[in-house]
Amino acid sequence: MASINDYQHSLANPEQFWKEKAETLAWFKFPEKILSTNEQGFYRWYEGGQLNTSYLCLDYHVETGRGEQAALIYDSPVTNTIMEFTYRELRDKVAVFAGLLASKGVVKGDTVIIYMPMVPEAVVAMLACARLGAIHSVVFGGFAPHELAIRIDDAEPKVIVSASCGIEFDRVIPYKPLIDQALKEATFEPDYHIVLQRPMALAELRSDREVDWNQALESVEPHTYVPVDAWDPLYILYTSGTTGKPKGIIRDNGGHAVVMKYSLQAVYDTNPGDVFWAASDIGWAVGHSYIVYAPLISGCTTILFEGKPIRTPDAGTFWRIIEQHKVKTFFTAPTAIRAIKKEDSEGKLFEKYDVSSLKYLFVAGERCDPATYEWVSDLLKIPVIDHWWQTESGSPMLANMAGVGLKPVKPGSSSTPVPGYDVQIMGENGELLGPNQEGYVVIKLPLGPGCFPTLWKDDERFRKGYLSKFEGYYLTGDGGFKDDDNYFYIMGRVDDVINVSGHRLSTGEMEEIVAANTVVAECAVVGIADKLRGQRPIALVVLKDGRNISREDLEAELVKSVRETIGAISYFKTVVLVKRLPKTRSGKILRKIIRNIADDVPFDIPSTIDDPAILTEIKEVLKSHQIGLEFEMD
Repeated sequence: MASINDYQHSLANPEQFWKEKAETLAWFKFPEKILSTNEQGFYRWYEGGQLNTSYLCLDYHVETGRGEQAALIYDSPVTNTIMEFTYRELRDKVAVFAGLLASKGVVKGDTVIIYMPMVPEAVVAMLACARLGAIHSVVFGGFAPHELAIRIDDAEPKVIVSASCGIEFDRVIPYKPLIDQALKEATFEPDYHIVLQRPMALAELRSDREVDWNQALESVEPHTYVPVDAWDPLYILYTSGTTGKPKGIIRDNGGHAVVMKYSLQAVYDTNPGDVFWAASDIGWAVGHSYIVYAPLISGCTTILFEGKPIRTPDAGTFWRIIEQHKVKTFFTAPTAIRAIKKEDSEGKLFEKYDVSSLKYLFVAGERCDPATYEWVSDLLKIPVIDHWWQTESGSPMLANMAGVGLKPVKPGSSSTPVPGYDVQIMGENGELLGPNQEGYVVIKLPLGPGCFPTLWKDDERFRKGYLSKFEGYYLTGDGGFKDDDNYFYIMGRVDDVINVSGHRLSTGEMEEIVAANTVVAECAVVGIADKLRGQRPIALVVLKDGRNISREDLEAELVKSVRETIGAISYFKTVVLVKRLPKTRSGKILRKIIRNIADDVPFDIPSTIDDPAILTEIKEVLKSHQIGLEFEMD
């Protein structure tokens, strides 16, 4: 059980603190040493411990009386399907699919790439890998063949598991041609490709190495769980890197399992039997942690949602799911809330549903601007909790911890550090900064359990990218500040700080001002090159539906607001209206790409982009404003 003194305890006695949390799990062999350093000098947790994550998620609950409780609810408005799986049913499906993987030669330590949409079989495949001690790497279904090829060559999977297609709104996307193209481009060749046939678009299987999922299951036996070491990898999750080559974030089995169970209760106030919904995708860290592993390890019911916050069928779909499945805790990205706000700014669709089961809304994935916070807070009239973490951490590092006791909310802040994270603000020369001084967000080592111990097959990149700038600290790559109450404000990636005539200014602060305007649905403020001032800010703005205002009038309003708050030193004078903003699939706005387009700087289109076509749209709009005239798309 979490307590108000957990944070101080975790910093003063980290080994004792995390030993206590580990004792809540069913280990096969309890760790011999809680905190160690390995041969590379990196910190590691729970040396000598043995467990199995799939056992903790499934078998343990069947053995202890939760076998008939709902483990997973699949809600797919795009296929008009709702299915419920008990812990016993999910365990049995996982055991049989683990048997199929084993029959194809998959053993402990092998890698498996999972390229699937948000269907129950994707969760089954993840847990089946964990059952065998194999390492899964989930890649978004529909990802570009080139990016999939890079991941195939890096992970070297024995097997690829996929579906025949995915569904985006009313569009069916066949996956097999994408995988075939990726395999042509990749140099590494997996032994087998297992395909889940979906009726919307069947895949043509042309060799014995291409296996029909359901047909193959008829001839295999269930496979039991395989004990693994705490340090053994559970999964690899690729995230974009500055070099264009994706970084393989490793998650180990031991520390991950401990922090999944602890964080769900302490941060999210979600306990066995509760219904938890993370409206994310299993291709993201949020999906791994809080769709699959944390809820199932904790004995909760988790929602697997195949759809979007809007247009499946409308901006009320989130509220329908919360009512229908009695969701207690909901986790989504601010961009999803902004999409709903844009289409239903008056909350008329919301009024159709009874969401009284909902106790908390958590938002993360990007900074939640105060305007979005105020809108959804007024709508739901429950605690709306902005918290901050990264793919690298796997769980929250800053949060208003509902399971401990909520603190006052400060809009724009991700609140205070969670146990295990000594978060600080540091200046360029390595000096620790005091309240209200903006700098690098860093974390004193060791990082808590569940954080990535290194990168897949690349210790040097791990050391250079995260540990080398400030001795003894992890560099998060984000900038921000803390206030007098130790509340932290994450203002975005460090390269989002712009320099206007020698003044270091936060585009995040300007975005707050722009987003507060009543006609603005969402926005991005970026610094573009200026020969006289070094940089100057421009705002790209998406209007709320039905709001009619000329660009010139809105620009005048916003320039006035920014000048009144920040001053003329900001040199904020340009507003550009766009229909949509370039984003990653998780909803992060690609501000650096916008800046590169404006500044005519070549760039690699990131593998995580939601729709590459939008970059051409942005180019044309900026060109019409005589911004980035010389840019030519590669």
